[in-house]
Amino acid sequence: MIIQRDIYNEIAPVLPSPEAIVITGMRRVGKTTLLKYIYDQIDSTNKLYLDLENPRNQTYFQEVDYDAIKKNLELLGLRKEGRAYVFLDEIQWIKQLPSIVKYLLDTYQIKFILSGSSSFYLKNQFSESLAGRKYIFELYPLTFREFLRMKQAPVIEELSSQTSLAFYNTYKAYVEEYLRYGGFPGVVLKTTESEKQAALDDIFTSYYQLEVLQLSDFRKSHKIRDLLFLLMGRVGSRLDIKKITNTLGISRVTVNEYLAFLEGTYFIKVVTPYTTNKDVEIRKAGKLYVCDTGLVRRFAQVDEGALFENAVYWNLYQKGNIQYYQRKNGVEIDFVLDQQQAYEVKLHPEKEDMTRLQALGKEIGIEKTNIVGRDYAPVQDVIYLYNL
Repeated sequence: MIIQRDIYNEIAPVLPSPEAIVITGMRRVGKTTLLKYIYDQIDSTNKLYLDLENPRNQTYFQEVDYDAIKKNLELLGLRKEGRAYVFLDEIQWIKQLPSIVKYLLDTYQIKFILSGSSSFYLKNQFSESLAGRKYIFELYPLTFREFLRMKQAPVIEELSSQTSLAFYNTYKAYVEEYLRYGGFPGVVLKTTESEKQAALDDIFTSYYQLEVLQLSDFRKSHKIRDLLFLLMGRVGSRLDIKKITNTLGISRVTVNEYLAFLEGTYFIKVVTPYTTNKDVEIRKAGKLYVCDTGLVRRFAQVDEGALFENAVYWNLYQKGNIQYYQRKNGVEIDFVLDQQQAYEVKLHPEKEDMTRLQALGKEIGIEKTNIVGRDYAPVQDVIYLYNL
């Protein structure tokens, strides 16, 4: 089932521009489906779609002469006259593709819409070869609203303002499924628990085999494997590098290299602390979140609070810059969005939680505050996943 992803609203305005569009993200998040969706939205017959994971399609780009590559595209149906659109999926399979795209874009004004995994490759190569000639969009597992669309559940424009018990009960079962199995489209579309679990197993195996083992040059791959399982069990916690080094028996430098790789390939995000000039705060370690609650629940023992916090993070992440705030005494605000809005995550929200959050918000000059609750609570300014 194809749905419009929220990120399409960001991509659509730059489709008329000459720059290349690059869609990247972790495997199985729906990049290919999004690419095909955009292809269908282009009102032109002068367009071409190629999957570069197919060895035959790779041969069209193996010419030393880039003009010969242009001729190959014409033989495949691309016309010389008028604006031409070329859609290329799995671009990481063609090492020299950035320079090819640059040449064809500059010489023939071809509009390229590209997708691929492995942000290390994409960001490093495309930053050098396509400086000023590209827009990069990062795709993640489904937000809860996208999940609702894929489940063909009712999604109304006014959903963000609805906090009644009736609305909560309408979406409660969907929230439970989303927290249990996550937002990978291939998992959402499965109908039985065993199928969903098998799909999650396949996603993790694919990531480990194709990203960690093939893309990285880490010699001790079993150590990064162990780190993956360790991190999934610590979602919502601050990263204690010293403890990780002791547990895995590797150096601090190596741990930081592994973390950078896992963040660069979209498996984790490390959230930095929010600080102000008004308050002298100890700079805390970053807080950890893993790409999908379904993977976390499948491969780690995590309490419900941490799992829900992880889901809320990813639904807020795509709205802006996320940080967390913490006093020296340990009292904290879970999320600060764009330095303007504070969110606290609670399984069972109470009025006292809102009072405490509002007081903390005032300390750092933030007036907009919300409790994000998993369970229903008749308390003002308590919102739910479907409100985000």
